[in-house]
Amino acid sequence: QVQVTESGGGSVQAGGSLMLSCTTAGSIFRISSMGWYRQAPGKQRELVARVIQDGITIYADSVKGRFTISRDNAKNTAFLQMNSLKPEDTAVYYCNVVLNRNYWGQGTQVTVSS
Repeated sequence: QVQVTESGGGSVQAGGSLMLSCTTAGSIFRISSMGWYRQAPGKQRELVARVIQDGITIYADSVKGRFTISRDNAKNTAFLQMNSLKPEDTAVYYCNVVLNRNYWGQGTQVTVSS
């Protein structure tokens, strides 16, 4: 079993910054990729950013230039640095870990006020 835990969410004003952390625990042999998704009320869950093992990153167009994903392979941990936050970034943010299957955390709330 693999446990995924997000932390670092909170409430900020527009233009502010937050950093989310994703930690893992359990029987982990090799993580293929780690990513962040978000889901706003009434909307589908969407990809925010993903990093694969060789360091290649993928970002949603809406966050390019503002968000940065990083990964500590030794600790099987991922981070999402979010700068210049906008009210439309308000959502529950989920960490996704891909091993033999997808694993999800419980999510962390990010609220950006105007």
